[in-house]
Amino acid sequence: MARLQEVLNIYEREFHKLGIKYDIELLKKVTQSCGPAIYNADASRVSTSDNEELIRVKNNFLIKKLGLQDTPKLDEGISSVIEIFGSDNRNKYRAMFYYLLMKEFHKDSIYAKKKSIGLSNYYNKIVDEDANLMKRLAK
Repeated sequence: MARLQEVLNIYEREFHKLGIKYDIELLKKVTQSCGPAIYNADASRVSTSDNEELIRVKNNFLIKKLGLQDTPKLDEGISSVIEIFGSDNRNKYRAMFYYLLMKEFHKDSIYAKKKSIGLSNYYNKIVDEDANLMKRLAK
């Protein structure tokens, strides 16, 4: 957890430098979804000058993770995020890049906190549905 917090602190500083407001909880979830790549100096950044890297971002994040259709709007969104960072900014951290793409395409719900249903609540729900079914069948 300490390593994750260190990385989040770096992202916070970078967002501050860029003048971007962000939701720390959403940023944390996006960061965690990147897995161990965030701790590797090379993998933790998006090389926007590498076209194959941008294709991977589009296919693996925008299409697979966010569930978007492959349209020219995806490339426009990626270009928009590159513009936010600035083309000569070498600190295009992957988690930040993904966070901004998620916001660009209004896909916050992918990382929204999901309410879990407790086992006893689940059992009670099934019993209620079963009782309702039995009443309808008895009519």
